[in-house]
Amino acid sequence: MKSLHDLQNGALTRLFAVGAVLGPAMEQGLAEQGLTTARAEVIWRLHHLGPMTQRQLSDALQCTPRNVTGLVDALEDSGLVERHPHPTDRRAVHVTLTKQGEAATADWTSRSSQLATRIFSDVTRKDLETLVATIDEILERLDAPKP
Repeated sequence: MKSLHDLQNGALTRLFAVGAVLGPAMEQGLAEQGLTTARAEVIWRLHHLGPMTQRQLSDALQCTPRNVTGLVDALEDSGLVERHPHPTDRRAVHVTLTKQGEAATADWTSRSSQLATRIFSDVTRKDLETLVATIDEILERLDAPKP
């Protein structure tokens, strides 16, 4: 019988293995669309959170405003985002998805749904609920401030 410590280490090893498989696959799919992971994250956040200022994007991405400017410039050049005057702060601009950016997120959603079906088609509802709850707990712990 494995010790709790051995089970914990085994679980972490498996999480790393999943990341090692999904990470490169995601990067390849994004590269086929001419995107980097950082640019895709900007699009993903705008899709899920709506228009944002570059400062808000900088905070969300935990990077410098200058880096966000470069990301937004590249995405704007690709036709995936556009800048609009902020409705209440004339010094700021909102970054929004274009129709092409929305189409890209719809494509990602479709591909993700197909992958989820392929991966989890034989997993019971109860096991999926347990998996999702466990991953949520792990993410909370990883996001929590370190003592």
